[in-house]
Amino acid sequence: MPTVGIKRDLLFKALGRTYTDEEFDELCFEFGMELDEITSEKELISREQGDCKAAAASDVILYKIDVPANRYDLLCLEGLVRGLQVFKNKLEAPRYIRVSPVSKEPQRLIITKETAAVRPHAVAAVLRNITFTQERYDSFIELQEKLHQNICRKRSLVAIGTHDLDTICGPFTYTAKPPNDISFKPLNQTKEYTATQLMSLYKTDSHLRHYLHIIEDKPVYPIIYDSNGIVLSMPPIINGDHSKISLQTKNVFIECTATDLTKAKIVLDMMVTMFCEYCSQPFTVEEAEVVYPDGKTCIYPELAYRKEKLSSEFINRKVGINESTERIAQLLTRMCLLSRATGVSDEIEVEIPPTRSDIIHACDIVEDAAMAYGFNNITRTTPRTYTVANQFPLNKLTELLRQDLAAAGFTEALNFALCSQEDIADKLRKDISETRAAHISNPKTAEFQVARTTLLPGLLKTVAANRKMPLPLKLFEISDVVLKDETKDVGARNVRRFCAIYYNKSPGFEVIHGLLDRTMQLLEVKAARGQGYHIQAADDSTFFPGRCAEIFVRGKSVGRLGVLHPDVVNRFELTMPCSSLEMDIEPFLGHSAESLLTHDVSMQEIIRHKFPTQGESQQAPRLHPPSTKTVFGDMSTQAGLKELNDFLADKSYIEGFVASQADASMFDAIPSPPSQTFCHLWRWYNHIKSFQMEKARFPPAKSQFVRPQTPPALTNDTSDDDINLFGSDDEVESTEAARIKEQRLAEYAAKKSKKPALVAKSSILLDVKPWDDETDMAKLEECVRSVSMDGLLWGQSKLVPVGYGIKKLQIGCVVEDDKVGTDQLEEAITAFEEYVQSVDVAAFNKI
Repeated sequence: MPTVGIKRDLLFKALGRTYTDEEFDELCFEFGMELDEITSEKELISREQGDCKAAAASDVILYKIDVPANRYDLLCLEGLVRGLQVFKNKLEAPRYIRVSPVSKEPQRLIITKETAAVRPHAVAAVLRNITFTQERYDSFIELQEKLHQNICRKRSLVAIGTHDLDTICGPFTYTAKPPNDISFKPLNQTKEYTATQLMSLYKTDSHLRHYLHIIEDKPVYPIIYDSNGIVLSMPPIINGDHSKISLQTKNVFIECTATDLTKAKIVLDMMVTMFCEYCSQPFTVEEAEVVYPDGKTCIYPELAYRKEKLSSEFINRKVGINESTERIAQLLTRMCLLSRATGVSDEIEVEIPPTRSDIIHACDIVEDAAMAYGFNNITRTTPRTYTVANQFPLNKLTELLRQDLAAAGFTEALNFALCSQEDIADKLRKDISETRAAHISNPKTAEFQVARTTLLPGLLKTVAANRKMPLPLKLFEISDVVLKDETKDVGARNVRRFCAIYYNKSPGFEVIHGLLDRTMQLLEVKAARGQGYHIQAADDSTFFPGRCAEIFVRGKSVGRLGVLHPDVVNRFELTMPCSSLEMDIEPFLGHSAESLLTHDVSMQEIIRHKFPTQGESQQAPRLHPPSTKTVFGDMSTQAGLKELNDFLADKSYIEGFVASQADASMFDAIPSPPSQTFCHLWRWYNHIKSFQMEKARFPPAKSQFVRPQTPPALTNDTSDDDINLFGSDDEVESTEAARIKEQRLAEYAAKKSKKPALVAKSSILLDVKPWDDETDMAKLEECVRSVSMDGLLWGQSKLVPVGYGIKKLQIGCVVEDDKVGTDQLEEAITAFEEYVQSVDVAAFNKI
């Protein structure tokens, strides 16, 4: 949000009353602003530059106010005061009028065709007979700067020029010339400079250097002359010194040059509407004529008013209030939106002034109505709709695949969504026109020119950056690519892809093919034509001829796999063969694949194990009704329910941030659904009720919230009713039997504790790979067996040929699971870097 600094005393004088800091803070909140800081010029300078620089600064109190980013009419004292006065019903919103000059033709700004290469648009207006004071002049200059930083996007879209009309003579010409052909005396300078010299001069200027890049690389620079050849400005850099305004200026010529005409119109409207109240005829603006290269003539400023119609029922429903049509019209009028009831049903006609360019949609009008009503005055209610959040299915599938692919030995990579044209075209031996790529119109670097259409280049660049890592390199990525699609409203769509590569001394096509089979196994897609998946030979310039296959799932192509062409490998600065797999995963979001990956109980399992269905679970009677006594009180009473309702006012669950057994037990303790008057309890009750069969899988509770049922208390009353005339001696015998039973159980427990506990063990077969065929394998085995740990027992070993004369050591061992892990073994063995390249677990069995 932009921040406006305003002198407190000047603000209160304009408002016509004095506020305390707290009162003004509350007023700002009601109007949709925020009083960010109360400071002074001296304090600001002291904080930023030190006490020495702040010695001569003013002690006048400043209010730093945060205003909404699209409320350009609040960026200066004049607009802020006007808005607050209308909001407090102390002033009617003024009506801005465009007038023609009294005695002569309007000022004319002629645009030449040369400007099309730099800044093709321009608008202009005149503030006639304006009176400046020092405060008004400062506010006028500050508004220009605020607009430049905000809607003008640091002058890249619009640049504002203000000139003393009495020092220049129209008509004015807006053209573009080569830098060396432009010469004038810029603002606050003592001599003339060419445009080229100015660009060098301002490279060290702390303020203007930030705007030089806008035109410095252009062959021509924009320039505005008057009829006598005097330079008014060289937008968007600097104005001419000849036409600068001062406190004595009475007539101001305002011009805005732009690359965006709509933004230029808004900026011009803001400049003239904010300060036309200081003209001899308040709230009037003199028009100016702009002539385009094609001869078209336009009159500015537009100061356009437009009308919108909407119903009071719509506003009431969206805001959550119940006000009459006339009342809502009054509320909107307080926000400078002159409104009236049309008399047709509950229709309201809203007039939008030129100062409110932020009103684009009906929801903007609704927001203003809510603001005028007061957000704190809206009654707090429970939402009528009840929903339970769920993970987006595509993301859920992606996360589950990521876990299993990592378990398959592949490492996940995450690359940029933008890349260069060369990455997706030339390096992959494809034509850029075939890629359906979405291009960036003004890329900052050659590395980010297009949105990627394939994940393969990113993985290959990742491998290239990690070539020194031990082989093989097995990487995968599951992310979005962007493809052009004319059927979409934005002309493109995102597609979730899965890509994997295998980089080693051999291509490893069988590894990639195995990964495809594993992926299909996880998705429960069988290897079969028709309703399953299959691969068939395909031609693709990215892959080696005869080493590429297309993947079909249920008769539809979803991707390709194969051995990459040597040219592709070389263009990514790699030296070894590489295989890749890339396919879409969105086709697998069907019902079968999704239900599998959610790990829900299938219908067959429900039938086989006779699990109760949802309807049955609701109707099943409680054999042992739970206690209604809880730490919050008795749930069968209104007092207990109210206590629980207050507890849940700021909580979603009884414990923590997920449903637990604490929620399930409390739910069971409530004998019947609570009333909606207990809104928080009612929300929680419906939420826990929605879980049904999942309650049994809730995590355990950390504390006990439901108190156990207490048995009826025994009394000392020895009335005749308690005398059992038919009793027997069995009660004495049962007491003796219970004592003997407890004694035997104790003896059994003691005997069992002396038995040794079972130790979980595993048999592991390790593949230890050397660097090359010159590695001393005997020494390598000696190093491996030298690894000693508590719970580790080495077994037999053998040398297994790998290829090209290289052999790997295959050695078995037995480990105690609680003492030794495979990660510890791998770390210890790979520490012998001189002999060992890598260690893989070939087999793992529980004993």
